[in-house]
Amino acid sequence: MTTEMTPDQLVDAMPFARALGVRIDSAGPEEVTGRLAWDEERCTSGGVMHGGAVMALADSLGGVCAFLNLKPGTFTTTLESKTNFFRGVRDGHVRGVARPLHVGRTSIVVQTDLFDAKDRRVAQVTQTQAVLQA
Repeated sequence: MTTEMTPDQLVDAMPFARALGVRIDSAGPEEVTGRLAWDEERCTSGGVMHGGAVMALADSLGGVCAFLNLKPGTFTTTLESKTNFFRGVRDGHVRGVARPLHVGRTSIVVQTDLFDAKDRRVAQVTQTQAVLQA
């Protein structure tokens, strides 16, 4: 599916992502990139970005990636999400790159790789999106 939506419009379609501060830098069916800035309000103790914030970034980018791969008359929702965390983020931002691993008739599987501002791997998320009829 091709969309004429801008990155800002894609974020606006997800009110929670907009409220959290998710930014989409580029979006196409083969790759969606974006970021979430470190902020004290997104942290746990010790100034580490909350894992839920990191996961929300990945879910948002993965959801957009799945959306951009839908056929007309369908929509998507997350069925499953698996996150492996590798390091904490104490400043800067988290940058995500979401790519489809499988685009099928009933499901889309997306892998999102997450990196800190020094380009070190923070986490990897694999999610399965159901493809539903509108």
